[in-house]
Amino acid sequence: MSSPSHVADTPITDRDQLVAVLASGEKSEADWRIGTEHEKFGFHLDDLHAPAFDGERGIEALLNGLTRFGWEPVQEHDRTIALLKDGASVTLEPAGQLELSGAPLENIHQTCAEVGSHLTEVKAVADELGLGFLGMGFQPKWRRDEMPWMPKGRYKIMRDYMPKVGSLGLDMMTRTCTVQVNLDYSSEADMVKKFRVSLALQPIATALFADSPFTEGKPNGYLSYRSHIWTDTDRDRTGMLDFVFDDGFGYERYVDYLLDVPMYFSYRDHEYVDASGQSFRDFMAGKLPALPGALPTMRDWSDHMTTAFPEVRLKKFLEMRGADSGPWGRICALPAFWVGLLYDDAALDAAWDLVKDFSMDERNALRDGVPKLALKVPFRGGTLLDLAREAVKISAAGLQRRAVLNNKGIDESGFLTPLIEVVESGETSAERKLALYHGAWKGDIDRVFREFAY
Repeated sequence: MSSPSHVADTPITDRDQLVAVLASGEKSEADWRIGTEHEKFGFHLDDLHAPAFDGERGIEALLNGLTRFGWEPVQEHDRTIALLKDGASVTLEPAGQLELSGAPLENIHQTCAEVGSHLTEVKAVADELGLGFLGMGFQPKWRRDEMPWMPKGRYKIMRDYMPKVGSLGLDMMTRTCTVQVNLDYSSEADMVKKFRVSLALQPIATALFADSPFTEGKPNGYLSYRSHIWTDTDRDRTGMLDFVFDDGFGYERYVDYLLDVPMYFSYRDHEYVDASGQSFRDFMAGKLPALPGALPTMRDWSDHMTTAFPEVRLKKFLEMRGADSGPWGRICALPAFWVGLLYDDAALDAAWDLVKDFSMDERNALRDGVPKLALKVPFRGGTLLDLAREAVKISAAGLQRRAVLNNKGIDESGFLTPLIEVVESGETSAERKLALYHGAWKGDIDRVFREFAY
């Protein structure tokens, strides 16, 4: 979740300005970039508890320790709550989950180098503090009330609002982790095609990366419980966005959707003003109850865009949001999967051919089925595994045609190896962990922290 936007306080005078924000994301193919984000759970090595913000072994101490690597601290009320360096940031999720929002990079080789450098830095500081980090989609051991809260103003507002609109929003905030990738588009038509393909295929990504089968130390009946949580978080700002497949969809329709997403806050004079549940349309008319007479700025709009949580999110790029976080070696597979599908014309056409005749009911049935069944969701006489196998094949071919080589002459398709192993075995990471839990671990969930920590 984002920190306050650094967009200028330009006043908003009409809806066309909001449409122009999305149009301004258009880039020539030569300027397309890859921005990868991933989150992970921190834990004390001695007792496995999540670290609080304060204290000698707290999250702030970790952030301050990372400044030795050239990261610049970002503060809120004189507390370090984020870091910035070279177009990348390190931020905190509500319960202290640590997120790297990577810089916009040209290829997956650079992305994986960035991920490796970040995790090496984190491990160096964490080892000194007696901390470890784990990549999974859902916190496998601790109850919600055992999770800490970070001192960020927007999180207090969300914490108070979430229980009013769903039963699992606080779990989303405190006990989930994801890996995401942000990708560019060249035109409105290109955005629409990529949006539709990525929405239709998002359940495949959820299934391939399913890695959240435990809650409070026991199997929870799901393979991606993180994905299930989004179904009862806040229906006003989540879901499959069926309207994206309607004739005439484009920037204007997405702006209208965002205008109907209830607000959380406005950031004014270094403070978060609680506007939860209020209307951005009212804000534009000077009728926002939280700020009577005030008009929004482009920074307000930029912040508001980050408070919609659909399966694919449009800002000035497209953000793929369907995957559980996971082990170090699998983080780079997510950007590789989507770059292979969306950044090669032949692959994009093939992916569109794969999904273009899916009905709305079929798309939603896939989304509804993957949290429990992952690759075993039934589909047209087969299963989702059949679709996943084809999607990974299309992606690999797209990466091979991109022919972006590292210094050893190897292209980007090698980063798909973890996904190829999943589709060949038909077994997700969640299912492998469940087998360990029922077998070698003998029901001891603590083993997951020791065996799968970074």
